[in-house]
Amino acid sequence: MTKKIFRSILLAAVSVLLANLVIIMGCLYDYYRNVQEKQLRDELRLASYGVEAGGSGYLEQLASPYRFASVADCRLTWIAADGEVLFDTHVPAAEMENHADRLEVKEALAEGESGGVRYSETLTERTLYYAQRLTDGTVLRISISQLTVFALAMGMLQLILLTAIIAVILSALLAHRMAKSIVAPLNHLNLDNPLENNSYEELSPLLVRIHQQHRQIETQLRELRRKTEEFEQITENMSEGLVLLDGKGIILSINPAARTIFHVDSACVGQEFLVIDRDHTINLAIQSALEGGHSEVRAVRNDREYQFGISRITADGLTAGTVLLAFDVTEQAAAEHSRREFTANVSHELKTPLQSIMGSAELLENGLVKQEDVPQFVGVIRTEAARLVTLVEDIIHLSQLDEGTAPEKEQVNLLELADSAVSALRERAEERHIGLSVSGENLMVDGVRNFLYEMFYNLIDNAIKYNIDGGKVEVTVLTGDTAATVSVKDTGIGIPPEYQARVFERFFRVDKSRSKASGGTGLGLSIVKHIAQYHHAEIKLHSGNGRGTIIEILFAIGEM
Repeated sequence: MTKKIFRSILLAAVSVLLANLVIIMGCLYDYYRNVQEKQLRDELRLASYGVEAGGSGYLEQLASPYRFASVADCRLTWIAADGEVLFDTHVPAAEMENHADRLEVKEALAEGESGGVRYSETLTERTLYYAQRLTDGTVLRISISQLTVFALAMGMLQLILLTAIIAVILSALLAHRMAKSIVAPLNHLNLDNPLENNSYEELSPLLVRIHQQHRQIETQLRELRRKTEEFEQITENMSEGLVLLDGKGIILSINPAARTIFHVDSACVGQEFLVIDRDHTINLAIQSALEGGHSEVRAVRNDREYQFGISRITADGLTAGTVLLAFDVTEQAAAEHSRREFTANVSHELKTPLQSIMGSAELLENGLVKQEDVPQFVGVIRTEAARLVTLVEDIIHLSQLDEGTAPEKEQVNLLELADSAVSALRERAEERHIGLSVSGENLMVDGVRNFLYEMFYNLIDNAIKYNIDGGKVEVTVLTGDTAATVSVKDTGIGIPPEYQARVFERFFRVDKSRSKASGGTGLGLSIVKHIAQYHHAEIKLHSGNGRGTIIEILFAIGEM
């Protein structure tokens, strides 16, 4: 802006200087030309009187040097009516040609007087002349040579240039100073508080507008900060991972959950997503979302399985970036796996007794069984059918526990339930000479009587099945400082350490041949686990190869 003001002022000064020079020279030249023309006419009139009175003697006196200074620069020529030059103050008359064809002579002879201007070939000089007819018919002409404006300017060129240079330098200095003085108040404007400035009055509308814009921007910034804080509060408390990417895959925002998933900190903002995660599958999913709008992929991070949902973000019809949401689906994946495994196991477990039933029934139907063997085959059908009924009941029971459709809870005595379960299984234990014992305290808990009885029954039943002949099963109910403990201890074959984490899974058996021989469904301990979870109880397992097994169920004191 300073340069523009400087150039404008300098250009204006130079323009004014040139205009004044042209105007002054033109006006002065016109003025002095008019004065000289008038003076030339007056001198011609006086010279005419003198010639008529004194003839050529008068003209000779005028031609004498320093006689008449006023007409020293003028040239007088006396011309006869036939154009012969009678006298000339500058050139002898005999040397001059006939002037009969001269325009001014003709006009003077015809009209009495004449005047005009004649320019030299170079246009640097002009001749002003006037002619008057005398009473004797002769013509007296007076002329004077003048320089043209161009010639005058050229003659004064050095002076003009010097003046112009001085004027330009002074104009430049003044323009620079003036430009600085004009811009100085603008450079010191307080734009943070526009209304507090006392500069040019003409700037008031602009400063008011700036003030209004400041208020509008401050309002928008407050609203933006509020929304940003809300966004941060929401995303930071999300359990799902959230990553915002621009169109080039640069990270714009990443919440704590996502930073944990990808093992990065907040410094990764501004970097490419490929830098923090080089999984080709996820990066392909991002590209797919940019092209198709949405994509999903599953991947394992930190020994957890996540489902990554990627969606394209658009603004004004243009792709602005993508948003990546990471959901922890580890439990869901495990549940799906368990469901598939459960379905496969149920199909297998149902198929085995059904095949036995159908085989036996087919033999009986076709009369291929001897009469004395019929009871045996009927017994197989009855045994397998009972096995099917037990399996179906266990499956229904597990479904009820999964769906939470259990009966209402009531106060139940754990010691009495344990004693009832032992009584129901005592005959089976005596067949293998296994001793059963119940000890402890009368403990009351808030629970479902049938569920808790089944839990005791399954634990004691397993302890008998996997015990050695002549072994022992001890059931104990005790109260501790923080929990009531029900433990079932046997002297059986024990559970290898590598299988202890899986014995509570559905249909899992450590020794499948033994389980099949004992008629188990593989759901007993799984039902125990679900019943314990339903009553908010904790299960502990202590076992080893050949060292027997101890299973403890810990009920919290608050549940009592």
